[in-house]
Amino acid sequence: MHILVCGGTGCSASRSHEITKNLQAALKDKGLEEQVQVILTGCFGFCEKGPIVKVMPDNTFYTEVKPEDALEIVEEHVIKGRKVKRLLYTDPETKEHVADSKHMNFYKKQLRIALRNCGFIDPENIEEYIANDGYAAVAKCLTEMTPQQVIEEIKLSGLRGRGGGGFPTGVKWEIASKNHADQKYVVCNADEGDPGAFMDRSILEGDPHSVIEAMTINGYAIGATKGLVYIRAEYPLAIDRLQTAIKQAREYGVLGKNLFGTDFDFDIELRFGAGAFVCGEETALIHSMEGKRGEPTFKPPFPAQSGYLQKPTNVNNVETYANIPIIILKGANWFNKIGTEKSKGTKVFALAGQINNVGLIEVPMGITLREVIYEIGGGIKNGKKFKAVQTGGPSGGCLTEKHLDTPIDYDNLIAAGSMMGSGGMVVMDETSCMVSIAKFYLEFTCEESCGKCSPCRIGNKRMLELLDKMTKGQGTMEDLETLKNLAGVIKDTALCGLGQTSPNPVLSTINNFWDEYVEHVKEKKCRAGACKSLMQYVIDPDVCVGCTSCARNCPVNAIQGERKSPHHINQEICIKCGTCIEKCKFNAISIK
Repeated sequence: MHILVCGGTGCSASRSHEITKNLQAALKDKGLEEQVQVILTGCFGFCEKGPIVKVMPDNTFYTEVKPEDALEIVEEHVIKGRKVKRLLYTDPETKEHVADSKHMNFYKKQLRIALRNCGFIDPENIEEYIANDGYAAVAKCLTEMTPQQVIEEIKLSGLRGRGGGGFPTGVKWEIASKNHADQKYVVCNADEGDPGAFMDRSILEGDPHSVIEAMTINGYAIGATKGLVYIRAEYPLAIDRLQTAIKQAREYGVLGKNLFGTDFDFDIELRFGAGAFVCGEETALIHSMEGKRGEPTFKPPFPAQSGYLQKPTNVNNVETYANIPIIILKGANWFNKIGTEKSKGTKVFALAGQINNVGLIEVPMGITLREVIYEIGGGIKNGKKFKAVQTGGPSGGCLTEKHLDTPIDYDNLIAAGSMMGSGGMVVMDETSCMVSIAKFYLEFTCEESCGKCSPCRIGNKRMLELLDKMTKGQGTMEDLETLKNLAGVIKDTALCGLGQTSPNPVLSTINNFWDEYVEHVKEKKCRAGACKSLMQYVIDPDVCVGCTSCARNCPVNAIQGERKSPHHINQEICIKCGTCIEKCKFNAISIK
């Protein structure tokens, strides 16, 4: 019997390490430490219900486990063979306990390829990775395939870059392989910067060896002997597990000199990023690794021609690499039967926002947004109405109810006015103001812009100023037209992907929620009640009894009136703090 405890960042923050220690202590106390093994794994994905504990081989799935529950799990489940019902997942529709994760709606439509080992193996034990066909793919490449055969297999698979660009991976490798030099480099982009995104982090925390193996295969295919992982310093757990994996790989001889008895050498080093979103762009990333300012450059030359230290360099992100070993082992024809015609395989998404099942999911390309949000995600929190979903992070767009049946792939999302991006998916309900949402993402973009090109540096700032005016009730219809025109110009003229896609949240919300923008401008009204400057706290004179509680507690003395007489609020002074509503016992104050 094995007891698997989620050791991802989310569950670790909820004391999963204490759960592990308590389970081990309870087993030792009962004399069962030899028969039952407790394993701290990577992310199970169901973050909403973490910490997760899974008992194998019966696949019992315990949710929201606390350290003090460990003894009961050992005494009831391990010793007596009885499931601890109060810790089982409860289906929100049927109200029945679901013991096996395979029968949970969250997992039913998922297909885990990149996440195949996350939540199933100990990421800090190379032997568990090897026991699950680990390093068999690189062994096959080095002993049975030529570099060109490896590239052809990746091309045939149809795998496209999962970092947001969607460029065919095999074609990228082939370009790098044809550029000859005395030294080439393989780079893994682990600089995940989208708000609410944690796909790459979870893979590195749960299955670091798959990335190491894939980078080695990439090195063999293009003729590179050195690999670099560019990872943000804010990922301490991912860094720790990656460093452990690299050390183990060297000790086992799957990194270093003469791999698998061949004359091929390959090794990997880490480079740390400071969290700059623009360094997700490959040329900016390379400059940062070289110790320079993280700014993009004009292409060509592409990194495959002149990249790190001006040498041919191939850059792929973590999720892209995680697909490589299994493609080599199972074959390109197996992989390209999954997904759609132009988007093969699966995609990992980080589901976040106003959705019941927040977490990490992996689904086949072609699944619809409706299936993801309502079946896997469990619908909108608190029974509220769905309003929009933001895909692709700050570079993507907000899609509406009319897009819910859109199959998810690279081309369909772009056609709908958004993009796949690296896999962030933020769901919004009726309480979200779309003008404020556009402003939020633009604030992020302005903060993260490297400032190299004026369309991004200045243009985004001007767009943000216009949005700020609108959320304060100071905008005009002319401002709205200026906003649309400016967004189009920036999209066409910015230097890199950050600037070229930064107008997407603005354009998509204008296209899909035009009436909300007009309301903000013409009626000075925010229907969601999210724009503080457009809110008005009003006292109903027919209900107010003049108790003075609101006036006595108002921090800026904006409420006036005589005792036992209806009061009124001076809107010019009111700071919309909400104290008056909180203190009123007669429900006489409302927001308009």
